[in-house]
Amino acid sequence: MSFLWQEALWLLLLLPLLVWAYVWLLKRRKKTALAWSSLAIVKEAMGQQRLWRRHVPPALLLLALAALIVASARPTAVVTLPLVEQTIILAMDVSGSMRATDVEPNRLVASQNAAKAFIAELPRTVRVGVVSFAGTAAIVQPPTLSREDVAAAIDRFQLQRATAIGSGLILSLAAIFPDAGIDLSQVTGARLMPKALGEPPKEKEFTPVEPGSYNSAAIILLTDGQRTTGPDSMDAARMAADRGVKVYTVGIGTKEGDTIGFEGWSMRVRLDEETLKQVAMATRAEYFYAGNAIDLKKVYQSLGTRLSAQKKETEISALFAGLGALLTLVAAGLSVWWFGRVA
Repeated sequence: MSFLWQEALWLLLLLPLLVWAYVWLLKRRKKTALAWSSLAIVKEAMGQQRLWRRHVPPALLLLALAALIVASARPTAVVTLPLVEQTIILAMDVSGSMRATDVEPNRLVASQNAAKAFIAELPRTVRVGVVSFAGTAAIVQPPTLSREDVAAAIDRFQLQRATAIGSGLILSLAAIFPDAGIDLSQVTGARLMPKALGEPPKEKEFTPVEPGSYNSAAIILLTDGQRTTGPDSMDAARMAADRGVKVYTVGIGTKEGDTIGFEGWSMRVRLDEETLKQVAMATRAEYFYAGNAIDLKKVYQSLGTRLSAQKKETEISALFAGLGALLTLVAAGLSVWWFGRVA
């Protein structure tokens, strides 16, 4: 916990003075009180409970004052808060290798089913967009609150040749920052952004921020193979890192790889885990391995938990102020109950 106005904490030094003043008043009261013939008679008359009860309200008031002084120093703490608004882009591989059956029924169907289950459990305030990539990338669903539209977009995937992971990342950034004028010439084959996002202005200069510091959006990259074309994956990851966007990477398929046939040709597809780990690390995110459909579902469930809330440094002065007010009310209530007066 830290404080915005630390100087106010010096007021806590007044509390020992108040304790001293309270003790001094008690001694003065004893001197002026009516003399009793025996101290034992006094204790018997007052009772042991009455002796400690008289000190409880003042002690509570002292604690209340301490809480109010701490509140005046404006304390802050890192707390976990539910997200009010966030955008998540699912960048999903639709290259021919996704027809491999080492993940039942095949990698594509398993990823589609897990993705739809994932978005169904997200808070309704989170916008979700979908980018598919193979040889090129395309926005199949701009960010939206409609879970039905996102699920329909995922169901429309068409397998294509090649794997351009960098293209998927860059187009995902363009979906998050539609007004940034990100150059998509190497991504979609066109100089302008897709109509779904509107034509952007010329590319704007920006000041790089701390990687992972942008809390309003995140990218989930799911792929099963190595990059074969398009922009370099790490260059695209650095673009995301400079904008503070985290890229969570999910590798789907067996680590040993699989041989597939597609449109008259066959090839062995392997998972490039090292690159996916580097992409996640560069953007201050995490890499997840999904060797089967159950693992993939668990990965999405884990991501859902991470992306449904965020840790943020928040001022908690109101908590201490409320505690001070509550202690004051309790002290006053006990004083009236036990002694019939607020004193």
